[in-house]
Amino acid sequence: MDIRGGNGTTHGSAGRARILIIDDEIEIRESLEALLTSEGYDVVLAQNAADGERELESRAWDLVLLDLMMPDKSGMEVLRDIRERDRYTPIFMITAWGSVEAAVQAVKLGANDYVSKPWDNDKLIIEIERAIAGQRLQDENTQLKRTLKQRYAFPNIIGKSDRMLKVLDLVSQVASSRSTILITGDTGTGKELIAKAIHSNSPRVDYAFVAVNSGSLPTDLLESTLFGHVKGAFTSAVQSKKGAFEVANKGTIFFDEVGTIGPEIQAKLLRVIQEKEFTPLGSNEVVRVDVRILAATNADLRKMVEEKKFREDLYYRLNVINIDLPTLRDRREDIPALIHHFLERFCHENEKYLDEDGHTLLRFEPEAMQLMLDHGWPGNVRELENVVERAVVLASVPVISVDVLPDYLVQASGIRTRPSEDGALPADASLFEIVAEFERRTIIESLDRFHGSQTEAAEALRVPLSTLNQKIKRLNIDVKKRGEKAANI
Repeated sequence: MDIRGGNGTTHGSAGRARILIIDDEIEIRESLEALLTSEGYDVVLAQNAADGERELESRAWDLVLLDLMMPDKSGMEVLRDIRERDRYTPIFMITAWGSVEAAVQAVKLGANDYVSKPWDNDKLIIEIERAIAGQRLQDENTQLKRTLKQRYAFPNIIGKSDRMLKVLDLVSQVASSRSTILITGDTGTGKELIAKAIHSNSPRVDYAFVAVNSGSLPTDLLESTLFGHVKGAFTSAVQSKKGAFEVANKGTIFFDEVGTIGPEIQAKLLRVIQEKEFTPLGSNEVVRVDVRILAATNADLRKMVEEKKFREDLYYRLNVINIDLPTLRDRREDIPALIHHFLERFCHENEKYLDEDGHTLLRFEPEAMQLMLDHGWPGNVRELENVVERAVVLASVPVISVDVLPDYLVQASGIRTRPSEDGALPADASLFEIVAEFERRTIIESLDRFHGSQTEAAEALRVPLSTLNQKIKRLNIDVKKRGEKAANI
């Protein structure tokens, strides 16, 4: 047993550390008590080894002062007993003058230091302060490492923003429980990913995770999907089939878009949650299951309850614990990490732009990255994933330019497309529009110089022809007009 508590941290307050003195001499005890109390420590006295061990078992301590020689049990034996159960609490051995050899042996057995009688008060206080401060720092580091391990134990979930760290903290707390969880958030925020993380970090990880998209199935098919059916239960039931609940027995079932479930299925779902049993379609036999239920929705279930569109009792059964996922626009600091993650993934899937170590060589040029950071992402992470996948597929050079981004994203950024290449730059032009204007003029000059030849212009500008063509299209440059102008010169 670790007498310092389950996490090995001290229980004394930060301002008043708790010190235990175990010594059979009353003068020593009272002298140390007076000294340490005057320095602001909480001090408890034990007159022999037996009393000291009872105090050690009763609570956690920031430091122990332990006499080497006691009548009922030697301090060396007490030290061994403590270190078998607790490797952390600082222990100072109190020794008589001339017992240095024994004190050194005590240090080898796990004591942090020793105090020789008579001691120097100032030196003793300094050593005690140093030992307690060092142990508290180690405790804090241990706790920090534990917290970080919990937060980053979900390799498929990318995010270091405060909002996502809170979500990951909550996931790590609830994963091991049996509670039903309702995951809420806009479309594309990663609700199923969170559900899988909960299952993967739960005691049910060795059993099935079954996802059911409630919104994509009509009521009769949803009922059969959930509860199964026996042969002949309906016209097309040519053989018996297990439902999702039976397949997920001892595991986890995940309801995506649970708000779309109709009243009849809501009632049957409530029964499964309450009674842990159901009856397959066409059968009279009751099937008992042990299934953890995770549900997700982008709808306001509370409002649906008020509008009598969703059962109130089912709502409360599902919403035992709520995990609300932030939109991507509410955690923009995660966008660069997400982009890099998707670049790595899609470069591997498409086997392009990978270095010798298998890492992506692709990157977005600053203007393109800024556009992506500024975009509102109404489709959240799923939309970002699609944009990056498209960019990887279309990329013809390692640096991805604005031209590879979807038109809607560029237009949403406020970069206005002029009706012709001779149009004037707006007075309130943004930085992106100014950059685009510079690109436009440079490309036009190059086309004019090479008599409208896009191939020669691309070579001179040192960009792939496909990239030049994309820029010409986006910047609304009339290539035919450039060629006609050159022919008339």
